[in-house]
Amino acid sequence: MVNILSVNKLSSRYVAFAAVLSICLTGCSGLFNKHVEWETVAPETYPVISAVGYAPISDQKGVSESSRMLMALKASKLDAYRELTEQVYGQKIDSGQSLESLIIQNTRLDSSVQGVIRGAKVVKSYPVGDDTYATELELDFKLVNDIYLSTARPKRVKKVNYY
Repeated sequence: MVNILSVNKLSSRYVAFAAVLSICLTGCSGLFNKHVEWETVAPETYPVISAVGYAPISDQKGVSESSRMLMALKASKLDAYRELTEQVYGQKIDSGQSLESLIIQNTRLDSSVQGVIRGAKVVKSYPVGDDTYATELELDFKLVNDIYLSTARPKRVKKVNYY
């Protein structure tokens, strides 16, 4: 009977300790309600980046000179978009070498770029020389930020009112 009585006292002490501990850990959070005001965050300056893409006219597949010129125009625009994507997202480089008897047999270097460019505008497209077409693109990050804000509203705490 003594053992049962001491076990009950010990378990009631643990219950009391757990209750006091939970009250201390919650603190006064249950006593106050709060209202949080948020504001959107805008950077101080916005960069503008540009890119130029080139494409040969004579290498394009087309039946006439004008169709090859249109294809080169499109290809130069895609090349400019690739360059913009490299500037924004970076470029992934994979490389490798194989050795045989400590002599390099094969060297490989692969590069790729992947990303989404929104808000770029064509500054101008023009022929360069007799056989090349060039397209200049510009990406204003103020416009990119506006597009981003229209879909995902980044916020920070502006003011907290406790009641």
